[in-house]
Amino acid sequence: MGNGIAQGFHEAGAEVLLVDVLPDVHSAAKEMNDGTVAVHALEADLHGKKNVVAAYEKAIDILGDVDILVTAAGIQHRQIAVDFEEERWEKILDINLSSVFYLCQCAGKRMIEKKSGHIINVASLISFFGGVMIPAYAASKGGVAQLTMSLSNEWAGSGVNVNAIAPGYMETALTETMRKYPEQVSDITRRIPAGRWGRADDLQGICVFLASEASNYITGATIVVDGGYKAR
Repeated sequence: MGNGIAQGFHEAGAEVLLVDVLPDVHSAAKEMNDGTVAVHALEADLHGKKNVVAAYEKAIDILGDVDILVTAAGIQHRQIAVDFEEERWEKILDINLSSVFYLCQCAGKRMIEKKSGHIINVASLISFFGGVMIPAYAASKGGVAQLTMSLSNEWAGSGVNVNAIAPGYMETALTETMRKYPEQVSDITRRIPAGRWGRADDLQGICVFLASEASNYITGATIVVDGGYKAR
């Protein structure tokens, strides 16, 4: 999803920096770079505050400044709650929620100084539903929605818009295991009025909008992008 969102910003004319823990981020940036606006890559671990701050500082060294922040990093693990492993719980909360806060904190300081900026956090449909066998993911994504509102309350008056998108069932690596079960996929798809699961490019329009002046009076919102699943 993050790569798809970045592609949307690139096509809209933004200078983009991709961040990922895997070295594949370099090939992803190279593939996206079509010779128009620059696309950069940064291989960085977002596990732990020190790593997050270091990654942000390297990003600023590359870009010089930040106008738009999208916090799209996320991991998942499925296990029943009574057996859920402590290490898994802590890592999911750290990557999915704590790193979001630390990145927002870093970017927010600069944006408040400039009195302008757009932050887009990636929440989830699970921000609204409990889910099954995903207690850490559910807790983290619920936290992202609440964090988005909290930061907006503090920063909107300084010209910084903080919003979140809540993707529905998407064709991504995080849902690959789930999509191996045809019955489950069929049950979910039947509830989606659009009749299909989402793709990364379905998130591009809303993110470009939330990062533009057209959305200047929208802040603190978590906008669902789910093909109508939640409304059904």
